Amino acid sequence: MLWIHVVAGLVALLAGALALIATKGSPLHRRGGRVFALAMLVMTASAVVMAAYLRPNIGNVLAGSLTFYLVVTGVLAVARPVQDVRAMLAGLMLVALVVGASGLLLGMRALAMPNGAIDEIPAFAYFMFGTVGSVAGLLDARLLLVGRLQGKHRLARHLWRMGYAMWIATMSFFLGQADELPAAVRASGVLTLPVLLVTLTLLYWVVRAFLARDALALNSHAAKAARRTSNARGLPNDRAGARTPEFAEGAPR
Repeated sequence: MLWIHVVAGLVALLAGALALIATKGSPLHRRGGRVFALAMLVMTASAVVMAAYLRPNIGNVLAGSLTFYLVVTGVLAVARPVQDVRAMLAGLMLVALVVGASGLLLGMRALAMPNGAIDEIPAFAYFMFGTVGSVAGLLDARLLLVGRLQGKHRLARHLWRMGYAMWIATMSFFLGQADELPAAVRASGVLTLPVLLVTLTLLYWVVRAFLARDALALNSHAAKAARRTSNARGLPNDRAGARTPEFAEGAPR
């Protein structure tokens, strides 16, 4: 189980880095994103199993569950219309809210501990998981009430959820396992660089997704992509667009 987790994590980091830097909506981005999503699901599922049964750690259960949830909802944002997955989104919303409430409660409990941690995970990490889970769950509730997701909001939902999942994986790999590395490496500060790069790249794409000027460019790129797909498959343009949801709202170049 441990080796499955490690290998899946390495694949996820490499594929995620490729998807982050690639042109959004491009074939390279989509292929990297698919590999990233699959590897992340394997990695987080194995992490939750190990943390729940093999090496009990409530913090890792929360982190794995939250990351799994973020990847699934991030993929669904561009893969299916809201009306087609309402039941699944409702179930995922409950997962997020449970993780959120648990994280906040554990954060308060950790503050009362002599070392300020539970299972060697500090209080701020629990508060982070709790805040992200609660906010994401509330956004899911709003989405279910509205019943649709369009334009830059659809793209931003996909980007921040997949990007934040990548951030959690990067931080867990480089900082969470830092004690396994020589003291000189830890003291150099080099381990923080990948986390910083992922953070800045994530912020860049999310902010860009909300820029109105880019939104116009995205729509133009989306239309061209849908036409190319239509010509390649011999499908009417409207049907091609429906079958390539990753282009439905466009993607930054």
